[in-house]
Amino acid sequence: MTIEPKIQMISLSPAAADVVRNMLKERNLDETHALRLYIAGRTCSGFQYGMALDKEVHENDSTFESQGLKLLVDEQSLPYMEGCLVDFIDDERGKGFLVENPNQAPACSCDGGTCGS
Repeated sequence: MTIEPKIQMISLSPAAADVVRNMLKERNLDETHALRLYIAGRTCSGFQYGMALDKEVHENDSTFESQGLKLLVDEQSLPYMEGCLVDFIDDERGKGFLVENPNQAPACSCDGGTCGS
């Protein structure tokens, strides 16, 4: 008997959820829209994330709910995003979304733009 592993939910902090709700309201979008999260690339400093408001759920998307909002993640990004917390910061680091990813390996220290193996 094979037991499928339980996928840990991807969640939004209250601050991130407030920003997404404001974005939906400003664009006159309703609750049929979701926040799509995806891995946009990877550099030596870690994953690069993409986000978009999306109404279309694709066949291979996983759907989550957090803070009353719908989240979509494609099947290629999902294994790298399990357990992520999406936060919104406005501090000395800057202003914007911050993805706290427990799957992120420690970043290497690059010298001259190249990473050693």
